[in-house]
Amino acid sequence: METLTKPASTDSEASAAKQVKRKWPNGLWKTVKDQKFLLLMSLPFVIWVFIFNYLPLWGWTMAFQNYKPAKTFTEQKWVGFEHFIELFSDERFYLVLRNTLAMSLLGLLVGFVFPIFFAILLNELRGTIFKRTVQTVSYLPHFVSWVVVAGIVTKMLSTDGGIINDILIGLNIINEPIQFMAQGNLFWYIVTASDLWKEMGWNAIIYLAAITGISQELYEASRVDGASRWRQMWHITLPGIRSTISVLFIMSIGHLISIGYEKQFLLGNSLVTDYSEVLDLYALNYGLQMGRYSYGTAIGIFNSVVSVILLFVANGLFKKFTKESIM
Repeated sequence: METLTKPASTDSEASAAKQVKRKWPNGLWKTVKDQKFLLLMSLPFVIWVFIFNYLPLWGWTMAFQNYKPAKTFTEQKWVGFEHFIELFSDERFYLVLRNTLAMSLLGLLVGFVFPIFFAILLNELRGTIFKRTVQTVSYLPHFVSWVVVAGIVTKMLSTDGGIINDILIGLNIINEPIQFMAQGNLFWYIVTASDLWKEMGWNAIIYLAAITGISQELYEASRVDGASRWRQMWHITLPGIRSTISVLFIMSIGHLISIGYEKQFLLGNSLVTDYSEVLDLYALNYGLQMGRYSYGTAIGIFNSVVSVILLFVANGLFKKFTKESIM
């Protein structure tokens, strides 16, 4: 009669797992001890992130209450999902969501693609002085506040001495000045162009840094094989910064509906409200300014939840098809 015996490999694997389990705490504390200075240096930043990013999440409870500032937490009236139902029943919300997505997609298409090509073309410049001058001039607008930028854009598009209208009239393209800032169908493009001018040079810096990490031997080998500079850019430079492009693109998709409100608030006016109002402005106008703090919080939760979902979806798709991800 045969006797069933337990495989020796199973016993050895079990014992090895137990040893790892016993050694793991010791290994963890050894790592903490070896890197104690690095951990102490990072501790203030961890505390800062916790206080300003995670601790405020307690305020999300306001969205499920009929919040009154004069009452304590226990005295607030709980209303469940009433504010979310009101939010999704408001026609204005869908108009605002349309504006947000439209400007976000335009900004993603233009504001993401142009800095990449600008960085590649800037890298191809041979004159060091000219190259540094162009780079400095291109990222200086990043440090200019949107208040100043909005004033510049408004003046340039003005019907009274605006340089854009003067050029168009001088070239006989139009016969009379166009009121650009009063036409809602042009507002999205004005915001996109303004944001591109302000941030293109700054966004190109990270791509320039990634390009410097590409081995110069690849370019030398391609020149020996007779590759033109355009082919070098297409077959060496772009693939060399693909990881950087993927990571930044995933992060940009995560912020697709979190575009802020400064540009829209400063460049908008009462004539283009139906095109300029975004989710953050909607929360400000119909939430905080009207004392409806719970409603404003519900809008903020919707914004955050959708951003997280978009981030995970984008990361999952990129990880599946391009093997690039941030998580």
